[in-house]
Amino acid sequence: MDRELAMEVVRVTEAAALASAQWMGRGLKNEADDAATTAMRTMFDSVSMDGTVVIGEGELDEAPMLYIGEKLGAGGPEVDIAVDPLEGTNIVAKGHPNAMTVLAIAERGALLHAPDMYMQKLVVGPESAGLVRLDDPIEKTIDIIAKMKDKRVRDVTVIMQERDRHKDLIRRVQEKGARVKLFGDGDVGASIATAMPKTGMDLFVGTGGAPEGVISAAAIKALGGDMQARLLPADEAEAERCRSMGLENPEMLLQLSDLVKSDDAIFAATGVSSGELLEGVRFLGSGLVETDTIVMRASTGTVRFVKAHHQLSRKPHLMAAE
Repeated sequence: MDRELAMEVVRVTEAAALASAQWMGRGLKNEADDAATTAMRTMFDSVSMDGTVVIGEGELDEAPMLYIGEKLGAGGPEVDIAVDPLEGTNIVAKGHPNAMTVLAIAERGALLHAPDMYMQKLVVGPESAGLVRLDDPIEKTIDIIAKMKDKRVRDVTVIMQERDRHKDLIRRVQEKGARVKLFGDGDVGASIATAMPKTGMDLFVGTGGAPEGVISAAAIKALGGDMQARLLPADEAEAERCRSMGLENPEMLLQLSDLVKSDDAIFAATGVSSGELLEGVRFLGSGLVETDTIVMRASTGTVRFVKAHHQLSRKPHLMAAE
């Protein structure tokens, strides 16, 4: 893929963030999601690529745009696209932190076609890459991370989603003596934080959405971290859905190379509300708006932070109706 594509997709996540941020704290999650999706869809059509959505907002009969199989772009290299136009619709509705607009792009056929179901995940940074396993006891994993990062166990921080299904895991981490950091919605940013310097996050574990797992994997590959995952079909219908998308053994242990098969992958995210990874959209007055974006290329390991100023008066298509 052309390196210019990495900067082109920044405009896509920026547009979605600008559109959805105007619904921050208004209690209207569907409106925020619709705004992000519409803006992202419109901007994609100006990007120099021949893209196919492999992870999107649903099937053709479930989503009016950004559905699985949809074609996007103005022509160019053939790529697969995984999108979450607004990761954290509830976050935006409630005015909470850590909402983002995110996407991943890779060579055609390189992204796992993951159905919208639960996925068990483990993510670590570069120091522990290749040394930890999803199926190992959490206590063993914490010991390995502490050794590789030259930390006391009590200083290891495990981030996971605050859900009832994680109660036993939380208890075991705390009994081991490590720290637990809980978050509500939006596990893409949380998983990426484990591979980013200065976040203080050492390990991401737990069960969350499969599409978000694939999007996260593109960033983890660029950052030199490691990730393992396993799909968790709820019934035979979901298992058959996996097989129909090319995964013969739906419950196999997935390595990072299974989630993103090529090093030629791009990840981009723009903050909607401020969090550990990015600042949110800031409305500065007089129509001036500031955004923060991160964009990464797995092939080079380059990570760029892009701070941009936008004049909303010159982008009427992104403004919410009064």
